[in-house]
Amino acid sequence: MARRPIQAWFDEYAESHRNPVNVAVHWIAVPVIFFTIVGLLYSIPPIPLGNGLGRISLANIAVAAVIVYYLVRSLSLALGMILFCLACLALARWISLHAAWPLWAICLGLFVLAWIAQFLGHGVEGRKPSFLKDVQFLLIGPAWLLSKIYRRLGIAY
Repeated sequence: MARRPIQAWFDEYAESHRNPVNVAVHWIAVPVIFFTIVGLLYSIPPIPLGNGLGRISLANIAVAAVIVYYLVRSLSLALGMILFCLACLALARWISLHAAWPLWAICLGLFVLAWIAQFLGHGVEGRKPSFLKDVQFLLIGPAWLLSKIYRRLGIAY
């Protein structure tokens, strides 16, 4: 079975993201949701690898899997998403070390608020979120936003 081109994913995603209010909401909520998932996973104690090999965070495992997903679809988008994922991991670490509240609590609150915003945006749009059709759209959303940045900068994806 042939792999679906990334532009085909973006074209389908764009069908339910045409209203400027909904698009504006997505520019904020999608990166926040992505970060909060990384942060929630970062909040879980690392898994020991055994035999003195140290420990690994579930956030690192998830980020690695997500990067593989993007690498299969577009090298240049994967490189941008690697930078974003590293920023999310760094922010999660910083918050866990310096914030007055626990990282998981901050992430949970932001996660709920961002999803409320997403559904309000789709209410304005008058179309259901794409991920209700295919869960892969949860990973297409961040790449769709990145592709818009790439287009503005003249970077091919």
